[in-house]
Amino acid sequence: AVTLAGLSLFQFVLLANMLSLVPLWNAAIPVGALLAMEWGLYGFYRLISRSGFELETAAFFLCSLCLSMAAVSDPSDLYKLAASIAGGVVLFLAVGWSLRNLARAKFVRYLAAAAGIALLLASLIFGREINGARNWIFLFGLSVQPSELAKVCFVYVGASTLDRLVTKRNITLFLIYTAAICLCLALISDFGTALVFFTAFLVIAFLRSGNFAALALSCGGVAFAGAIAARFLPYISRRASAWGHVWENPLTTGYQQTRAMMCMASGGLFGLGIGKGWLHYVAAADTDLVFAFLGEEYGLILAVTAVLFVVMMAAFVFRAASQSRSGFYTIGACAAVSILVIQTIFNVLGTVDLLPLTGVTFPFLSNGGSGMIAAWGLLAFLKSADTRQNASFTIRLPEKEAAT
Repeated sequence: AVTLAGLSLFQFVLLANMLSLVPLWNAAIPVGALLAMEWGLYGFYRLISRSGFELETAAFFLCSLCLSMAAVSDPSDLYKLAASIAGGVVLFLAVGWSLRNLARAKFVRYLAAAAGIALLLASLIFGREINGARNWIFLFGLSVQPSELAKVCFVYVGASTLDRLVTKRNITLFLIYTAAICLCLALISDFGTALVFFTAFLVIAFLRSGNFAALALSCGGVAFAGAIAARFLPYISRRASAWGHVWENPLTTGYQQTRAMMCMASGGLFGLGIGKGWLHYVAAADTDLVFAFLGEEYGLILAVTAVLFVVMMAAFVFRAASQSRSGFYTIGACAAVSILVIQTIFNVLGTVDLLPLTGVTFPFLSNGGSGMIAAWGLLAFLKSADTRQNASFTIRLPEKEAAT
Protein backbone atom coordinates (compact mmCIF):
# COMPACT_ATOMS: atom_id res chain seq x y z
CA ALA A 1 0.00 0.00 0.00
CA VAL A 2 2.89 2.37 0.81
CA THR A 3 4.51 1.67 -2.57
CA LEU A 4 1.21 2.23 -4.35
CA ALA A 5 0.73 5.49 -2.46
CA GLY A 6 4.18 6.58 -3.65
CA LEU A 7 3.23 5.71 -7.22
CA SER A 8 0.03 7.75 -6.86
CA LEU A 9 2.05 10.74 -5.66
CA PHE A 10 4.32 10.37 -8.70
CA GLN A 11 1.23 10.31 -10.93
CA PHE A 12 -0.07 13.52 -9.35
CA VAL A 13 3.29 15.15 -10.18
CA LEU A 14 2.96 13.96 -13.78
CA LEU A 15 -0.58 15.35 -13.87
CA ALA A 16 0.62 18.75 -12.66
CA ASN A 17 3.23 18.78 -15.43
CA MET A 18 0.69 17.71 -18.04
CA LEU A 19 -1.55 20.67 -17.17
CA SER A 20 0.96 22.98 -18.85
CA LEU A 21 0.18 21.23 -22.13
CA VAL A 22 -3.47 20.14 -22.04
CA PRO A 23 -6.66 21.43 -20.38
CA LEU A 24 -7.44 20.23 -16.86
CA TRP A 25 -10.14 17.69 -17.70
CA ASN A 26 -8.31 16.30 -20.71
CA ALA A 27 -5.48 15.28 -18.36
CA ALA A 28 -7.30 14.74 -15.07
CA ILE A 29 -9.83 12.21 -16.39
CA PRO A 30 -7.30 9.77 -17.93
CA VAL A 31 -4.92 10.06 -14.97
CA GLY A 32 -7.84 9.76 -12.54
CA ALA A 33 -9.00 6.65 -14.39
CA LEU A 34 -5.51 5.18 -14.05
CA LEU A 35 -5.51 5.89 -10.32
CA ALA A 36 -8.95 4.30 -9.98
CA MET A 37 -7.79 1.19 -11.85
CA GLU A 38 -4.68 0.61 -9.77
CA TRP A 39 -6.39 1.21 -6.43
CA GLY A 40 -9.41 -0.78 -7.57
CA LEU A 41 -7.21 -3.73 -8.53
CA TYR A 42 -5.35 -3.45 -5.24
CA GLY A 43 -8.66 -3.38 -3.36
CA PHE A 44 -9.83 -6.46 -5.28
CA TYR A 45 -6.66 -8.28 -4.23
CA ARG A 46 -7.23 -7.38 -0.60
CA LEU A 47 -10.83 -8.55 -0.89
CA ILE A 48 -9.73 -12.01 -2.02
CA SER A 49 -6.85 -12.06 0.52
CA ARG A 50 -4.05 -11.48 -1.99
CA SER A 51 -1.07 -9.24 -1.27
CA GLY A 52 1.45 -9.47 -4.12
CA PHE A 53 1.36 -6.30 -6.23
CA GLU A 54 4.93 -5.84 -7.48
CA LEU A 55 4.34 -6.67 -11.13
CA GLU A 56 1.21 -4.55 -11.31
CA THR A 57 3.01 -1.59 -9.72
CA ALA A 58 5.76 -1.78 -12.35
CA ALA A 59 3.17 -1.94 -15.15
CA PHE A 60 1.18 1.00 -13.79
CA PHE A 61 4.39 3.04 -13.42
CA LEU A 62 5.21 2.53 -17.10
CA CYS A 63 1.60 3.26 -18.08
CA SER A 64 1.83 6.57 -16.18
CA LEU A 65 4.85 7.56 -18.24
CA CYS A 66 3.00 6.51 -21.40
CA LEU A 67 0.16 8.93 -20.60
CA SER A 68 2.67 11.68 -19.89
CA MET A 69 4.42 11.14 -23.23
CA ALA A 70 1.07 11.12 -25.05
CA ALA A 71 0.22 14.51 -23.53
CA VAL A 72 3.22 15.89 -25.43
CA SER A 73 3.01 13.98 -28.71
CA ASP A 74 -0.76 13.71 -29.21
CA PRO A 75 -3.10 14.78 -26.36
CA SER A 76 -6.08 13.37 -28.24
CA ASP A 77 -4.72 9.88 -27.50
CA LEU A 78 -5.05 10.24 -23.72
CA TYR A 79 -8.59 8.89 -23.52
CA LYS A 80 -7.78 6.08 -25.94
CA LEU A 81 -4.78 5.06 -23.85
CA ALA A 82 -6.79 5.12 -20.63
CA ALA A 83 -9.40 2.88 -22.27
CA SER A 84 -6.64 0.58 -23.56
CA ILE A 85 -5.13 0.25 -20.09
CA ALA A 86 -8.59 -0.63 -18.75
CA GLY A 87 -8.98 -3.23 -21.50
CA GLY A 88 -5.55 -4.58 -20.66
CA VAL A 89 -6.41 -4.96 -16.98
CA VAL A 90 -9.59 -6.82 -17.94
CA LEU A 91 -7.58 -9.16 -20.19
CA PHE A 92 -5.01 -9.57 -17.39
CA LEU A 93 -7.74 -10.73 -15.01
CA ALA A 94 -9.40 -12.94 -17.63
CA VAL A 95 -6.17 -14.72 -18.56
CA GLY A 96 -5.28 -15.02 -14.88
CA TRP A 97 -8.66 -16.59 -14.16
CA SER A 98 -8.19 -19.11 -16.98
CA LEU A 99 -4.78 -20.06 -15.57
CA ARG A 100 -6.21 -20.92 -12.14
CA ASN A 101 -7.25 -24.33 -13.42
CA LEU A 102 -4.68 -26.26 -15.44
CA ALA A 103 -7.28 -28.42 -17.18
CA ARG A 104 -9.24 -25.31 -18.18
CA ALA A 105 -6.06 -23.63 -19.42
CA LYS A 106 -5.22 -26.57 -21.64
CA PHE A 107 -8.74 -26.51 -23.09
CA VAL A 108 -8.49 -22.78 -23.81
CA ARG A 109 -5.37 -23.42 -25.88
CA TYR A 110 -7.53 -24.61 -28.77
CA LEU A 111 -9.42 -21.31 -28.76
CA ALA A 112 -6.14 -19.42 -28.42
CA ALA A 113 -4.59 -21.29 -31.35
CA ALA A 114 -7.54 -20.49 -33.60
CA ALA A 115 -7.68 -16.88 -32.42
CA GLY A 116 -3.96 -16.31 -33.07
CA ILE A 117 -4.19 -17.49 -36.67
CA ALA A 118 -7.50 -15.66 -37.22
CA LEU A 119 -6.04 -12.37 -35.99
CA LEU A 120 -3.11 -12.55 -38.40
CA LEU A 121 -5.28 -13.68 -41.31
CA ALA A 122 -7.49 -10.67 -40.63
CA SER A 123 -4.42 -8.44 -40.97
CA LEU A 124 -3.47 -10.22 -44.17
CA ILE A 125 -6.93 -9.77 -45.70
CA PHE A 126 -8.17 -6.48 -44.27
CA GLY A 127 -4.97 -4.83 -43.08
CA ARG A 128 -3.91 -1.35 -44.17
CA GLU A 129 -0.26 -0.57 -44.79
CA ILE A 130 1.43 1.98 -42.51
CA ASN A 131 5.20 2.54 -42.52
CA GLY A 132 5.80 -0.48 -44.74
CA ALA A 133 3.78 -3.06 -42.76
CA ARG A 134 0.18 -4.06 -43.49
CA ASN A 135 -0.71 -4.84 -39.90
CA TRP A 136 -3.40 -2.27 -39.08
CA ILE A 137 -7.15 -2.77 -39.22
CA PHE A 138 -9.51 0.19 -38.82
CA LEU A 139 -12.84 -0.49 -37.13
CA PHE A 140 -15.37 2.23 -36.28
CA GLY A 141 -12.67 4.87 -36.41
CA LEU A 142 -10.27 2.91 -34.19
CA SER A 143 -7.04 1.28 -35.31
CA VAL A 144 -6.27 -2.27 -34.15
CA GLN A 145 -2.99 -4.15 -34.53
CA PRO A 146 -3.93 -7.86 -34.43
CA SER A 147 -0.31 -9.07 -34.35
CA GLU A 148 0.06 -7.58 -30.86
CA LEU A 149 -2.93 -9.46 -29.49
CA ALA A 150 -1.72 -12.67 -31.14
CA LYS A 151 1.26 -12.69 -28.76
CA VAL A 152 -0.96 -13.70 -25.85
CA CYS A 153 -2.47 -16.51 -27.93
CA PHE A 154 0.97 -17.71 -28.97
CA VAL A 155 2.28 -17.99 -25.41
CA TYR A 156 -0.90 -19.77 -24.36
CA VAL A 157 -0.59 -22.33 -27.14
CA GLY A 158 3.14 -22.93 -26.64
CA ALA A 159 2.96 -23.36 -22.88
CA SER A 160 -0.09 -25.62 -22.85
CA THR A 161 1.02 -27.76 -25.79
CA LEU A 162 4.58 -28.43 -24.68
CA ASP A 163 3.69 -28.90 -21.03
CA ARG A 164 2.36 -32.28 -22.06
CA LEU A 165 4.62 -35.29 -22.57
CA VAL A 166 7.52 -34.05 -24.67
CA THR A 167 7.42 -35.88 -27.95
CA LYS A 168 8.58 -35.10 -31.46
CA ARG A 169 4.91 -34.82 -32.40
CA ASN A 170 4.20 -32.03 -29.90
CA ILE A 171 7.33 -30.08 -30.81
CA THR A 172 6.66 -30.56 -34.52
CA LEU A 173 3.08 -29.31 -34.18
CA PHE A 174 4.23 -26.24 -32.28
CA LEU A 175 6.97 -25.64 -34.86
CA ILE A 176 4.36 -25.76 -37.63
CA TYR A 177 2.14 -23.35 -35.70
CA THR A 178 5.07 -20.97 -35.20
CA ALA A 179 5.97 -21.19 -38.88
CA ALA A 180 2.37 -20.33 -39.83
CA ILE A 181 2.40 -17.34 -37.48
CA CYS A 182 5.74 -16.05 -38.80
CA LEU A 183 4.65 -16.62 -42.42
CA CYS A 184 1.56 -14.47 -41.87
CA LEU A 185 3.73 -11.76 -40.30
CA ALA A 186 6.17 -11.96 -43.20
CA LEU A 187 3.35 -11.58 -45.72
CA ILE A 188 2.20 -8.38 -44.01
CA SER A 189 5.87 -7.23 -43.77
CA ASP A 190 5.89 -7.08 -39.96
CA PHE A 191 9.33 -8.63 -39.59
CA GLY A 192 10.08 -7.00 -36.25
CA THR A 193 7.13 -8.75 -34.62
CA ALA A 194 8.10 -11.98 -36.40
CA LEU A 195 11.48 -11.83 -34.66
CA VAL A 196 9.72 -11.39 -31.32
CA PHE A 197 7.55 -14.46 -31.96
CA PHE A 198 10.54 -16.50 -33.06
CA THR A 199 12.46 -15.56 -29.90
CA ALA A 200 9.52 -16.70 -27.79
CA PHE A 201 9.45 -19.95 -29.76
CA LEU A 202 13.14 -20.56 -29.01
CA VAL A 203 12.55 -20.01 -25.30
CA ILE A 204 9.53 -22.34 -25.20
CA ALA A 205 11.17 -25.06 -27.29
CA PHE A 206 14.42 -25.01 -25.32
CA LEU A 207 12.66 -25.16 -21.96
CA ARG A 208 10.93 -28.37 -23.02
CA SER A 209 13.50 -30.08 -25.23
CA GLY A 210 16.94 -28.65 -24.42
CA ASN A 211 17.94 -29.66 -27.93
CA PHE A 212 20.57 -27.16 -29.12
CA ALA A 213 20.88 -28.83 -32.53
CA ALA A 214 17.20 -28.33 -33.35
CA LEU A 215 17.33 -24.72 -32.14
CA ALA A 216 20.45 -24.03 -34.20
CA LEU A 217 18.72 -25.49 -37.26
CA SER A 218 15.70 -23.27 -36.62
CA CYS A 219 17.94 -20.19 -36.28
CA GLY A 220 19.71 -21.10 -39.51
CA GLY A 221 16.41 -21.41 -41.35
CA VAL A 222 15.22 -18.04 -40.07
CA ALA A 223 18.53 -16.40 -41.01
CA PHE A 224 18.21 -17.80 -44.53
CA ALA A 225 14.61 -16.57 -44.79
CA GLY A 226 15.71 -13.15 -43.52
CA ALA A 227 18.43 -12.95 -46.17
CA ILE A 228 15.90 -13.81 -48.89
CA ALA A 229 13.48 -11.18 -47.56
CA ALA A 230 16.20 -8.52 -47.46
CA ARG A 231 17.13 -9.40 -51.05
CA PHE A 232 13.65 -9.03 -52.52
CA LEU A 233 11.88 -6.57 -50.19
CA PRO A 234 13.18 -2.98 -50.40
CA TYR A 235 11.61 -2.11 -47.04
CA ILE A 236 13.81 -4.67 -45.26
CA SER A 237 16.97 -3.91 -47.23
CA ARG A 238 16.69 -0.19 -46.42
CA ARG A 239 16.44 -0.93 -42.70
CA ALA A 240 19.39 -3.33 -42.87
CA SER A 241 21.60 -0.96 -44.87
CA ALA A 242 20.93 1.91 -42.47
CA TRP A 243 22.10 -0.07 -39.43
CA GLY A 244 25.42 1.29 -38.19
CA HIS A 245 25.46 4.04 -40.82
CA VAL A 246 22.81 6.47 -39.61
CA TRP A 247 25.30 9.34 -39.25
CA GLU A 248 26.33 8.90 -42.87
CA ASN A 249 22.74 9.57 -43.99
CA PRO A 250 21.30 11.89 -41.32
CA LEU A 251 18.67 13.38 -43.64
CA THR A 252 17.39 10.14 -45.17
CA THR A 253 17.60 6.62 -43.73
CA GLY A 254 19.24 7.80 -40.52
CA TYR A 255 16.92 10.71 -39.84
CA GLN A 256 14.92 9.21 -36.96
CA GLN A 257 17.82 7.68 -35.06
CA THR A 258 20.22 10.63 -35.39
CA ARG A 259 17.53 12.99 -34.09
CA ALA A 260 16.67 10.57 -31.31
CA MET A 261 20.28 10.34 -30.14
CA MET A 262 20.83 14.09 -30.31
CA CYS A 263 17.62 14.83 -28.41
CA MET A 264 18.38 12.24 -25.77
CA ALA A 265 21.84 13.69 -25.27
CA SER A 266 20.33 17.16 -24.86
CA GLY A 267 18.08 15.84 -22.09
CA GLY A 268 21.04 14.90 -19.88
CA LEU A 269 20.39 13.12 -16.60
CA PHE A 270 17.27 15.02 -15.56
CA GLY A 271 15.65 16.07 -18.84
CA LEU A 272 14.51 19.33 -20.37
CA GLY A 273 11.05 19.13 -18.85
CA ILE A 274 7.73 17.93 -20.23
CA GLY A 275 6.86 19.56 -23.53
CA LYS A 276 10.20 21.34 -23.80
CA GLY A 277 11.88 18.81 -26.06
CA TRP A 278 11.99 18.60 -29.85
CA LEU A 279 11.81 14.88 -30.62
CA HIS A 280 8.00 14.81 -30.55
CA TYR A 281 8.10 16.49 -33.97
CA VAL A 282 9.76 13.35 -35.41
CA ALA A 283 7.55 10.51 -36.67
CA ALA A 284 7.09 7.58 -34.26
CA ALA A 285 8.64 9.51 -31.36
CA ASP A 286 6.14 8.07 -28.87
CA THR A 287 6.34 4.50 -30.23
CA ASP A 288 9.55 3.33 -31.92
CA LEU A 289 11.69 6.12 -30.37
CA VAL A 290 9.95 6.37 -27.01
CA PHE A 291 13.13 5.60 -25.02
CA ALA A 292 14.85 8.68 -26.46
CA PHE A 293 11.63 10.68 -26.14
CA LEU A 294 11.45 9.87 -22.43
CA GLY A 295 15.15 10.60 -21.99
CA GLU A 296 14.85 14.03 -23.59
CA GLU A 297 11.79 15.08 -21.59
CA TYR A 298 12.59 13.49 -18.20
CA GLY A 299 16.26 12.57 -18.41
CA LEU A 300 18.45 9.50 -18.72
CA ILE A 301 17.87 8.44 -15.11
CA LEU A 302 14.12 7.98 -15.56
CA ALA A 303 14.58 6.39 -19.01
CA VAL A 304 16.96 3.80 -17.57
CA THR A 305 14.58 3.29 -14.63
CA ALA A 306 11.84 2.35 -17.12
CA VAL A 307 14.16 -0.30 -18.59
CA LEU A 308 15.02 -1.57 -15.11
CA PHE A 309 11.35 -2.18 -14.38
CA VAL A 310 11.24 -4.61 -17.30
CA VAL A 311 14.48 -6.18 -16.03
CA MET A 312 12.79 -6.52 -12.63
CA MET A 313 9.98 -8.49 -14.27
CA ALA A 314 12.56 -10.85 -15.79
CA ALA A 315 14.28 -11.27 -12.41
CA PHE A 316 10.90 -11.98 -10.83
CA VAL A 317 10.25 -14.81 -13.30
CA PHE A 318 13.79 -16.17 -12.92
CA ARG A 319 13.32 -16.40 -9.16
CA ALA A 320 9.84 -17.90 -9.38
CA ALA A 321 10.52 -20.39 -12.19
CA SER A 322 12.41 -22.86 -10.01
CA GLN A 323 9.48 -23.02 -7.58
CA SER A 324 6.66 -23.15 -10.12
CA ARG A 325 3.72 -25.53 -9.63
CA SER A 326 3.89 -26.91 -13.16
CA GLY A 327 5.97 -26.77 -16.30
CA PHE A 328 3.01 -25.00 -17.90
CA TYR A 329 3.37 -21.97 -15.65
CA THR A 330 7.16 -21.92 -15.98
CA ILE A 331 7.02 -22.07 -19.79
CA GLY A 332 4.24 -19.49 -19.98
CA ALA A 333 6.01 -17.02 -17.68
CA CYS A 334 9.40 -17.44 -19.35
CA ALA A 335 7.93 -17.07 -22.84
CA ALA A 336 5.86 -14.03 -21.88
CA VAL A 337 8.73 -12.24 -20.15
CA SER A 338 11.05 -13.06 -23.05
CA ILE A 339 8.64 -11.20 -25.35
CA LEU A 340 8.60 -8.19 -23.01
CA VAL A 341 12.39 -8.20 -22.68
CA ILE A 342 13.17 -8.71 -26.37
CA GLN A 343 10.77 -5.91 -27.28
CA THR A 344 12.55 -3.62 -24.83
CA ILE A 345 15.95 -4.61 -26.23
CA PHE A 346 14.88 -4.04 -29.84
CA ASN A 347 13.28 -0.71 -28.98
CA VAL A 348 16.10 0.72 -26.85
CA LEU A 349 19.08 -0.56 -28.86
CA GLY A 350 17.34 0.21 -32.14
CA THR A 351 16.87 3.81 -31.04
CA VAL A 352 20.62 4.27 -30.48
CA ASP A 353 21.60 2.27 -33.62
CA LEU A 354 23.12 -0.68 -31.79
CA LEU A 355 20.47 -2.80 -33.51
CA PRO A 356 18.41 -2.12 -36.65
CA LEU A 357 15.32 0.00 -36.05
CA THR A 358 12.63 -2.68 -36.32
CA GLY A 359 9.52 -0.77 -35.29
CA VAL A 360 9.08 -2.92 -32.18
CA THR A 361 7.48 -1.02 -29.31
CA PHE A 362 8.47 -0.65 -25.64
CA PRO A 363 5.98 -2.67 -23.50
CA PHE A 364 3.57 -0.52 -21.45
CA LEU A 365 5.48 2.66 -22.42
CA SER A 366 4.94 3.10 -26.17
CA ASN A 367 1.75 4.76 -27.35
CA GLY A 368 -0.52 2.07 -28.79
CA GLY A 369 -3.79 0.53 -27.72
CA SER A 370 -3.27 -3.00 -29.02
CA GLY A 371 0.28 -3.17 -27.67
CA MET A 372 -0.90 -1.94 -24.26
CA ILE A 373 -3.65 -4.56 -24.04
CA ALA A 374 -1.28 -7.33 -25.15
CA ALA A 375 1.37 -6.33 -22.59
CA TRP A 376 -1.16 -6.66 -19.77
CA GLY A 377 -2.27 -10.02 -21.14
CA LEU A 378 1.33 -11.27 -21.07
CA LEU A 379 1.70 -9.98 -17.51
CA ALA A 380 -0.87 -12.56 -16.38
CA PHE A 381 1.55 -15.36 -17.29
CA LEU A 382 4.23 -13.75 -15.12
CA LYS A 383 1.75 -13.49 -12.28
CA SER A 384 0.84 -17.16 -12.59
CA ALA A 385 4.43 -18.19 -11.83
CA ASP A 386 4.35 -16.54 -8.39
CA THR A 387 4.06 -19.31 -5.80
CA ARG A 388 4.41 -17.17 -2.67
CA GLN A 389 1.60 -17.64 -0.19
CA ASN A 390 -1.37 -15.35 -0.94
CA ALA A 391 0.61 -13.50 -3.61
CA SER A 392 -1.02 -14.50 -6.90
CA PHE A 393 -4.73 -14.49 -7.69
CA THR A 394 -4.04 -17.11 -10.37
CA ILE A 395 -3.28 -19.69 -7.68
CA ARG A 396 -6.29 -21.52 -6.32
CA LEU A 397 -6.43 -21.60 -2.55
CA PRO A 398 -6.70 -24.99 -0.82
CA GLU A 399 -10.30 -25.74 0.18
CA LYS A 400 -9.64 -25.43 3.92
CA GLU A 401 -7.90 -22.09 3.50
CA ALA A 402 -10.56 -20.77 1.12
CA ALA A 403 -13.29 -21.59 3.63
CA THR A 404 -11.68 -19.55 6.42
